Amino acid sequence: MTEITDLDALRRAMAENGEQPEGPARNARAEQLLAEAERLGEPLAVIEALGHQLKVYNYSSEKAKMFVPFARLLRMWDERPEDFDEYETHSLHWVFKWMSAGMLDQPHIPLSSIEKWLGEMEHRYRLAGHSERAVRGAEFSVAAHVGDLERAERAYAAWLAADRDSMADCHACELHGQGWWQAVRGRDAEAVRLWRPVLDGEYACAHEPHTVLASSLAPLLRLGRVDEARANHLRGFRLVRPMESMRGAYADHVEFCALTGNEARGLELLAERPAYFTDDGQPRSRLDFMAAVTLLMDRLTVLGLGGQQVPGPADRTWTARELAAHARAEALALAARFDERNGTSYTSERVRLRMAQEPLVERLPLGVRTANRPAPAAPAAAVVPSPAAKEAPGLPELLAEARRLSDTLRPSAIEAWAAVSRAAEGVELEARDRAEIADHRGMDLGPEGVPLFEEAAALYAEAGDPGEALAARARGAYVEALTGEVSAAIEAVGALYDQVLALYAEDGTGVRQTAAVLMSRARILMRRVHEAEEGAESAALSAAESAVREVLAFVSGRTGDDVRLLARVAEAWAMLAELAALSGDVEGAAELFARASGEFVAAGLPWFAVEYEARLAGLAHHLGDTARAERALRAALEHGGPYLEATGRAQLHLQLAEVLGGTGVSEEAAEHALEAAHWADEAGESRTLGAWARHQLGGFLVRQQRFAEAAEVLESALPDLSAETHGDGAVVQTLWWLGDCLEELGDHRDAAERRLQAAAIAREWPEQHDHATLAHLAAESLGHAGLHTDADRAYTRAGELWRSLGNVHGLVRSLRARAWLALRVEDGDGARAAELMKGAVEECAAALDEADDEEARQRLVAELGQTHRQFGDLLARSAAEDAEDDSIRTALEEALAQMSRAVTVFASLGDDALHSRTGAELAAGWLQADLSRPADAAAHARAVLAAYENADGRDDTVRRRRAEAEQMLQVVAEQDQE
Repeated sequence: MTEITDLDALRRAMAENGEQPEGPARNARAEQLLAEAERLGEPLAVIEALGHQLKVYNYSSEKAKMFVPFARLLRMWDERPEDFDEYETHSLHWVFKWMSAGMLDQPHIPLSSIEKWLGEMEHRYRLAGHSERAVRGAEFSVAAHVGDLERAERAYAAWLAADRDSMADCHACELHGQGWWQAVRGRDAEAVRLWRPVLDGEYACAHEPHTVLASSLAPLLRLGRVDEARANHLRGFRLVRPMESMRGAYADHVEFCALTGNEARGLELLAERPAYFTDDGQPRSRLDFMAAVTLLMDRLTVLGLGGQQVPGPADRTWTARELAAHARAEALALAARFDERNGTSYTSERVRLRMAQEPLVERLPLGVRTANRPAPAAPAAAVVPSPAAKEAPGLPELLAEARRLSDTLRPSAIEAWAAVSRAAEGVELEARDRAEIADHRGMDLGPEGVPLFEEAAALYAEAGDPGEALAARARGAYVEALTGEVSAAIEAVGALYDQVLALYAEDGTGVRQTAAVLMSRARILMRRVHEAEEGAESAALSAAESAVREVLAFVSGRTGDDVRLLARVAEAWAMLAELAALSGDVEGAAELFARASGEFVAAGLPWFAVEYEARLAGLAHHLGDTARAERALRAALEHGGPYLEATGRAQLHLQLAEVLGGTGVSEEAAEHALEAAHWADEAGESRTLGAWARHQLGGFLVRQQRFAEAAEVLESALPDLSAETHGDGAVVQTLWWLGDCLEELGDHRDAAERRLQAAAIAREWPEQHDHATLAHLAAESLGHAGLHTDADRAYTRAGELWRSLGNVHGLVRSLRARAWLALRVEDGDGARAAELMKGAVEECAAALDEADDEEARQRLVAELGQTHRQFGDLLARSAAEDAEDDSIRTALEEALAQMSRAVTVFASLGDDALHSRTGAELAAGWLQADLSRPADAAAHARAVLAAYENADGRDDTVRRRRAEAEQMLQVVAEQDQE
């Protein structure tokens, strides 16, 4: 650690400490620096160190420590104001506001002391000539906190009416406070309107939009604007996560999780910040946090998860029910302390209302994966109904309902027959009843149910229904085929087929039973098609098609309103579609799947159409008919309705997202990817289908430039993405997108890390373009992070890759980037920078000599012009750092020569490079002016004006260039007069 020997060293140390993460370590360092400052024996050093200490305390969980250094500062000001420079004088008055807010946060400080402090603040601001705006804002905060609503409204109006001056909070902070008050008063829409400039990035500061994003969550939910709430949660939580001082905003995010069915994510948030349960430096934010914890734990308890272990204070393990009681007691005790101090019950009333909130949204998917989802609650014990309660249905009613559901092919028929089976235990039943129970149990059990079909057949025969007995045996044969016993199944169903046709011819059975055997035979022959060995496919296809067409021929004209028979027709068309697809007739298959789907819908069985709409979508996508694929997938989701299982729903949403994304409709594509991720999680497929959905969702969010949300989603996807399951291309793309997001968000080191991780994987690929691109991007991030040596190394590697690929543009840009880096490092090496830029020019020129394609030549000429332009800029920049006048002039002359070459090169490209040329003209003109050649500078300015003589004046670039040229003429005219 560098020794503090003078004020400059102290300032450097304080600046370094200010960049450290919020928390006790930073605070402790500030305390050490104050001791170092006192040893310097210079009052300003102590003043600045006290101000630094105040700042780090304010932005930490130890806010209660602020009062001692401020009291000392104030005493020093009163005794020797001349020791304060202009900046420290401003800072002293600025932190008066922190003190008033800090006093409110501490229930042990009497209200009378706070009111006295307000008067002191007003007096000192008046003496200093400051506006009342900050004072009235502080008064509003006091009145709003104690629940004096009339005074709060008066102070609020006075705050807004007073002039803004140097003591006013920044626009972002003021808008946060104004919107917060509107939300407190129940005016949510007005609150969101006031917050809009902060949410949109027009205003920002160290803690904004962090707090606005958090404060907006509940109002947006109450307004029904759930998509905005979701986005603000994902954006905002990234911002507050690393900031220890933002416990109140963190609590808002926990509350959001409790109000939107995201209890599992809420638990993850609690696990990330165990110290928030016990940090007592700011009681008011602890009150907010404990209230949100209570709300979340109560939700878990209501969901039957009160006994689940949850994160809590570190002294013991906690269940949700136990933590709810603890957090409630803590919150109410803290609220009581504030109320006792304030002489009201306002704080307790508000905290009770907060803890008693009901969910505002039953289910709001976030797109991020929750690592530890709450285990489902055990089924509640059966309640014995009172005599007055309605009696449960008896066996006859259950049988009737099960038959109704199976006759109409309802999805719940199997469950209904299972209920019949349970109710029938120990009851003597007719053979027909027992046959149906066994038949449906066989359908439910799959391969294990084969013996039950034989049992059902025997019972049907005993009941006098030989046709249904044959149908049951045929169903058993089909299940056998599904287990791989296709040949045996074909032999068995062949005999059943002959018997049922003979029986039908003798009027011994009906259409339904006969059709059932014919359909089982067709299904089994379809299985043979799928398992046919090479050379036998044609015969298998032919046999299957004949069997399917026989079903159609038999049933057609005999269906009436019989849903079962209508379903046979629809299924037969679906089988023909599958056979067409296997034969290579994709268009024919698509038409047949569409017909099958239509038949199921017309029969009142839309849920059966889901599979075939999905198949149709795949074929349409293969044929390039994205519109039809989209229609089919939407239809599948609509037809499936509540009957779709979670996995199927996830797959359909994901397919639709991919189709829509391919047509550029990224917003709706993101919505479907979001749904896909949610349903994959519900299905227990977070690591497979869910990870892929999140990967896609992140990409769609990147397209919309919603970088903070995308980063949250992509970071959530990464742990589950694997080369084995999803392909290394998906892993690289996710890292690539995440690197782009982090770069946009200013997290340059993390962006570089992600890009380097992606490059390490792409390095093993046969085609190296992605590897080169990622190495180049990583170098950019390293440079932006100030890691110049690492950046140069990465650019060098990228340049080698570009050279190996024959990509001159990439090579030239890597050389230019290295040149600028050489100039930016400490004691920048101008000679090395110029050498690298010269190498870039030579690479362009050499490539131009070999280019034989006109389009490639044009691109290389533009690259050469840009390189000359940057070379000129670099030389001019290096001249400004040279102390010798002759050297400066020489460098400027060299810069001018490069800029003039850039003008010539861009001019050769005509109108396509007009803006590039005029930019170089203006740069050359300013260099001429620096070299005291006003006439030459003016010539460049006039050349620009002439170039835009007939240009569209509404074009921003045209307007800017004209204005700069006019400015140059004015400057050189004044220079000429001198």
